[in-house]
Amino acid sequence: MQEDFLHYLWKFQKFSKSQLKSQNDEQIHIVQQGNHNQDAGPDFFNAHIRIDNQLWVGNVEIHLKSSDWYAHHHETDAAYDNVILHVVWQHDVDVFRNNRTVIPTLELKGKIDTATLSNYHKLFSGKNTWIACEGSFAETDDFLLQNWLERLYFERLENKSKFIFKLLEKTKNNWEAVLFLMLAKNFGLKKNGEAFLSIAQSFDFSVLKKSQQSLLQLEALFLGQAGILEIISDDKYLQSLKKEYDFLKHKYILNNQNVLPVQFFRLRPVNFPTIRLAQLAAVYNENNQLFSEISEAKKKKSIYALFKVSASRFWDTHYHFKSVSPKRKKALTKSFVDLIIINTILPVLFCYFKYQGKAIPDYLLELISSIESEQNSMITKFNNLKVVSRNAMHSQALIELKTNYCDKKKCVECAVGNNLLKR
Repeated sequence: MQEDFLHYLWKFQKFSKSQLKSQNDEQIHIVQQGNHNQDAGPDFFNAHIRIDNQLWVGNVEIHLKSSDWYAHHHETDAAYDNVILHVVWQHDVDVFRNNRTVIPTLELKGKIDTATLSNYHKLFSGKNTWIACEGSFAETDDFLLQNWLERLYFERLENKSKFIFKLLEKTKNNWEAVLFLMLAKNFGLKKNGEAFLSIAQSFDFSVLKKSQQSLLQLEALFLGQAGILEIISDDKYLQSLKKEYDFLKHKYILNNQNVLPVQFFRLRPVNFPTIRLAQLAAVYNENNQLFSEISEAKKKKSIYALFKVSASRFWDTHYHFKSVSPKRKKALTKSFVDLIIINTILPVLFCYFKYQGKAIPDYLLELISSIESEQNSMITKFNNLKVVSRNAMHSQALIELKTNYCDKKKCVECAVGNNLLKR
């Protein structure tokens, strides 16, 4: 038995309410169960409970056992002084207020519908399963599942927004700078994301703006701050970059002491930090006001046009400075730009509209839904249970589902788990 199951029972009143009595034989009538609190403090706020013909308005606290009140040290926390009812699965000890009066306790054991209890045990009975509802996921109604995935996608955006708003504060509300920081992080992908972010944070955004008209200077800035130009070589292009970087370093008093080292190990050459940083430089060399242009580009093809760039010609025959490679233009691919739309552009735009106090426009959902589903082992496993991920909105939602619901066993807060409990 988990405590969140008791939250579910109380929230949806899934128990027999005829002749309810407290452990001290007081009659209990639930007028309003209260509002579920997901933060610190009592579990339900502003409940209306009639106890022996006296109407009480206050909070409800829920535990597996009454003694958990003391195990959690609620007796010393003023936030719990206004608890009017203690709801437990099993009563094992009386709980007292500060004035030494007993807080009425309602024991739910023996009052739960047997079908609900059976469904709960069935949901959590599987051992070593990938997700708790693995055996029943395929039976989930399509309409319910699609609505739940859409909500999960926006929950994922909300979770990402916390980091973005921190960046906004650090940049003094400069959305162009925020976009650059997020682009840098996601150009680094999983392997170099934090390193690329540290590179982007190692200089003021104004330095980028002042260097934007020169692709050579942008490459020198990015690669120099990354420490990639420190190798010894007679390559003419490397020497040109070093010269530009030395100029920028002196002019803007740059340092890269807090920059994390970039990684080349176990990366495909197209994802080498040299290539991705050179491509990021090309993006900013081609687009003077990138955030403004993106915020006006409501169609996927318009965004593709903004990122239709290639690294400078040197990189046509190089992946790094140490050797020459077969000639190949290092253009941003459609699949890579899709990742940028998913992980950077849409989250930043979501935050931008929230910041302005505007409703989230429909085209954001249309845009994410127009992108193909991401392909990874997690999405494959969900699709093996039931073909559900047909676009990037679905795949992002499923990542949120697995990470913040399935892995944390929050089944009673999940639409799928909730539906299974109702059967």
